[in-house]
Amino acid sequence: MTLTLIDRTRRTDAAPDQGIDKNVGKGVVDPGAVPEPQEIRDAAPRRALGREADGLAVASFVLGLVGLLVFNIVLGPMAIVMGLLALVRHTRRRGRAWLGLALGVADLAVLAALVTANGTVAWSVGG
Repeated sequence: MTLTLIDRTRRTDAAPDQGIDKNVGKGVVDPGAVPEPQEIRDAAPRRALGREADGLAVASFVLGLVGLLVFNIVLGPMAIVMGLLALVRHTRRRGRAWLGLALGVADLAVLAALVTANGTVAWSVGG
């Protein structure tokens, strides 16, 4: 017993110029077809770049959040840079990148407020 699949998107039985619509098979992807080597080469860097941008957005958010408590002189600028890089690389997590950027700026604002209050970069919560 054999199974025959009929591809209705291509008409091979007619002559090339006998009224066949030339747009019939365009845009239709054969699920069993092997992708072109060029498509494979282009898809892999885009996926990796997208994952990297999403990772940068999450890292920016986490560093900005932690920077509110400790090491805000280091973590604040890092959160800002990572948030900007994630936005430039078109992350799917734009909200997280914007929050990381805002938290990085807040880190620097907290640092500036504490430096003016204490008169030194080294500060303590207890007093």
